[in-house]
Amino acid sequence: MEALQDLEERDPESNPLNQPLLLKRSRTLSSNPLAIVGAKVSKIESLDYEINENDLFKHDWRSRSKVQVLQYIFLKWALAFLVGLLTGIIATLINLAVENIAGYKLLAVVAFIEKERYFAGLVYFTAVNFLLTLSATVLCVCFAPTAAGPGIPEIKAYLNGVDTPDMFGASTLIVKIIGSIGAVSAGLDLGKEGPLVHIGSCIASLLGQGGTDNYKIKWKWLRYFNNDRDRRDLITCGASSGVCAAFRAPVGGVLFALEEVATWWRSALLWRNFFSTAMVVVVLRAFIEICTTGDCGLFGKGGLIMFDVSNVTVRYRVMDIIPVVVIGIIGGVLGSLYNHLLHKVLRLYNLINQKGKIHKVLLSLSVSLFTSVCLYCLPFLAKCTPCDSSLSDTACPTNGRTGNYKQLNCPKGYYNDLATLLLTTNDDAVRNIFSTNTTGEYHPFSLLIFFALYCILGLITFGIAVPSGLFLPIILMGSAYGRLLGIAMGSYTNIDEGLYAVLGAASLMAGSMRMTVSLCVIFLELTNNLLLLPITMIVLLIAKTVGDSFNPSIYEIILELKGLPFLDANPEPWMRNLTVGELADVKPPVVTLHGIEKVSRVVEVLKNTTHNGFPVIDEGVIPPVGHPIGATELHGLILRTHLVQVLKKKWFLTEKRRTEEWEAREKFTSIELAERVGSIEEVAVTRDEMEMYVDLHPLTNTTPYTVLENMSVAKAMVLFRQVGLRHLLIVPKYQAAGVLPVVGILTRQDLRAYNILSAFPHLERSKSKGH
Repeated sequence: MEALQDLEERDPESNPLNQPLLLKRSRTLSSNPLAIVGAKVSKIESLDYEINENDLFKHDWRSRSKVQVLQYIFLKWALAFLVGLLTGIIATLINLAVENIAGYKLLAVVAFIEKERYFAGLVYFTAVNFLLTLSATVLCVCFAPTAAGPGIPEIKAYLNGVDTPDMFGASTLIVKIIGSIGAVSAGLDLGKEGPLVHIGSCIASLLGQGGTDNYKIKWKWLRYFNNDRDRRDLITCGASSGVCAAFRAPVGGVLFALEEVATWWRSALLWRNFFSTAMVVVVLRAFIEICTTGDCGLFGKGGLIMFDVSNVTVRYRVMDIIPVVVIGIIGGVLGSLYNHLLHKVLRLYNLINQKGKIHKVLLSLSVSLFTSVCLYCLPFLAKCTPCDSSLSDTACPTNGRTGNYKQLNCPKGYYNDLATLLLTTNDDAVRNIFSTNTTGEYHPFSLLIFFALYCILGLITFGIAVPSGLFLPIILMGSAYGRLLGIAMGSYTNIDEGLYAVLGAASLMAGSMRMTVSLCVIFLELTNNLLLLPITMIVLLIAKTVGDSFNPSIYEIILELKGLPFLDANPEPWMRNLTVGELADVKPPVVTLHGIEKVSRVVEVLKNTTHNGFPVIDEGVIPPVGHPIGATELHGLILRTHLVQVLKKKWFLTEKRRTEEWEAREKFTSIELAERVGSIEEVAVTRDEMEMYVDLHPLTNTTPYTVLENMSVAKAMVLFRQVGLRHLLIVPKYQAAGVLPVVGILTRQDLRAYNILSAFPHLERSKSKGH
């Protein structure tokens, strides 16, 4: 406990990233749930996805009219519509800003190079990128630390049942939008895909709760969404809308939410997700039509990620299976290696970041300077290549912002292939390297430089204090070795070099992120070539299989680093050798309350424990069957927030009695009970009030999930995760006089493999033997 106290006394900024993994634990299952959210270590709580069936909820449910039910259904679809609409508009504005800022910056650099003012071009290029990175970093460090990074791991944790503080606030949303524009425009090796997923989720959360915490719309219709369950569904819609906005892939966005971020899914949620992504596509398509007239500055066809390779016919031979399999194996090996190295880099970065805010800013600016110098200087190492005679003078060479044959420092009639890939936006770089029917456009040496550079940049850029996505850096790395393999195959294959680049990008994404179905559909919607489907599926399956044999996916590694208590779908095999009763034995004794409890006892329990749920028992109950003697009844479970509300509203009784149903309804509503109130420290109770009583029966969830004490931990974990529980009561196998009706309570922390192994170290040996 000394380590915990030291941790709490230190400045939140100074907590190392590995602290949640290295906290000292006693040989009990009790542990303080700490995790890193943004820039500080926070106390993590679970979300109440379970329906709290107390008397107030049951009355509210019975009293709802058909009109109110229709209002609820209509509002669900209306909010799904707004999530898609707003995400599409914001994504378009981000693209407009990025394309214009980066475009005019590159045009100015080209003007310096044409005048042979190379050093002035380098200074200008580096200075602009420096300022853009500085603006994005300062916003993240000073105003919204939770806006840094992609945000996808935290969204996964939230949808798994973990409350991540300040993750979906208005300040996070604003900083994420502005920071993404600055970071991507600065030419850093990152994408806007992850941030767009986070932006969509922020929009969904703010809509669901009616605004920010300080400025909420008190519209009575929104009372239906004042709970964690409906907010979870909305955030799922926001995540799928973000992927759709990034890739213009509506079906891929829905499948991404299903495969990667959502823990709980049902058919109605599928329809609303699809509706949201459809709205995103409508908005994006409308803006593209508007911008084709030239009213959007430099924003045009290249603004939204859409790498069309449909102009090439895909034909396969038996020999083509060999390079396809090789690409899959390479993707799995390199993807797992990238995950391993990025894990080490993130730990190193945290040692730097814990020194203070100024060190975070300096780290980001150092990466920006290194990136700018490399992007500007490396193209001068490439040899000038003569333009193909079949190309027109306007197509090769080009000096504009876009184009497949950048002239740079080459004479007329020649182009610089490395400048085509480096002195452009990341989106256009992918579009250029995916280009089909351009055999021989890129030299192997140039592709090797490109691959090596983006491997380095991909490792050192992710983890700095700016909004960043992993999709685009991985696509750039994978496409490079894919195109190299296509060049090596030469006449031995019928597959175009550009298609090899697409397969390389897909393989590295599967090898790192371990997605298959959603990734396959996203790439089909990106490339607009259905003929790629069979070989894309083979590549993804091989890459994921190879990657899984080495380490977890990159998002799982980040979740573990941050200490977020994410529950996997599959329990460890050794969990079947342990029962929930044995877990309860190594936990502190369960704290129970009586149905009619003294106020002083409630205050004492709240002040001396950190539990969020308490079993409510009644003694001396006459059962409807059996012997007519007093029995002990497990009435249900009451939440800490409800107890705090009872104390705040002074709902006390001068005598020990059960209240009537109408008495509770006069004081509380089911809407109020869904809100999270303050702590016990904010409540003042007088000495006279301490001697009064409170009836907990109307606020108690009378139908909590329970398991027998002899159930295996593996089975209990599956139930806990699939139902989305916060508390799981353990009841005794045998009922007898003097035996409490509840043995213990299981929470998310109790079911984590690391915590269980700390209390049962002998299971580590059975784990290593594979039992």
